[in-house]
Amino acid sequence: MTADDWPAVRDIHAAGIATGLATFETGPPTWAAFDSSRLPGHRHVATDGSGTVLGWVACTRESPRAAYAGVVDHSVYVAPHAAGRGIGRMLLQRLIDSTEADGIWTIRAGVFPANTASLALHERLGFRVVGRRERIGRRVVDGRASWHDVLFLERRSRVVGRDGDPA
Repeated sequence: MTADDWPAVRDIHAAGIATGLATFETGPPTWAAFDSSRLPGHRHVATDGSGTVLGWVACTRESPRAAYAGVVDHSVYVAPHAAGRGIGRMLLQRLIDSTEADGIWTIRAGVFPANTASLALHERLGFRVVGRRERIGRRVVDGRASWHDVLFLERRSRVVGRDGDPA
């Protein structure tokens, strides 16, 4: 993912936000904010034959503490017109591959329980629900607030850290 991809990435993110099922955010960030917060080696886009961006995946560090150096949180979004075509699975697998190659041992996500498509996608790629935080966040749109539970999912690498050494 590069700055050139940003207009399409932003639009796909905005479409996901508009569903009310993807995030507490009410609008996508600026490119500068997105770029500075996501790990550069683990931002990927999927495109069609003409170069149109169909989806994206990116991750952030869980914590700046050394003990959590191998733990990231991620987001994955697919354009509405590309849903159901395996784009999300391809992107999430690409993230798994790139993070494992970089010594990352855990990928985490927070997913609203109503986002059944995201939950199914993550389960197919080895993520498991490790907890539920009830009414943990409030999303405010047009002055109306809605409270949401968040399921915490994680996928532990099958290759990184198997012997206790994350390298």
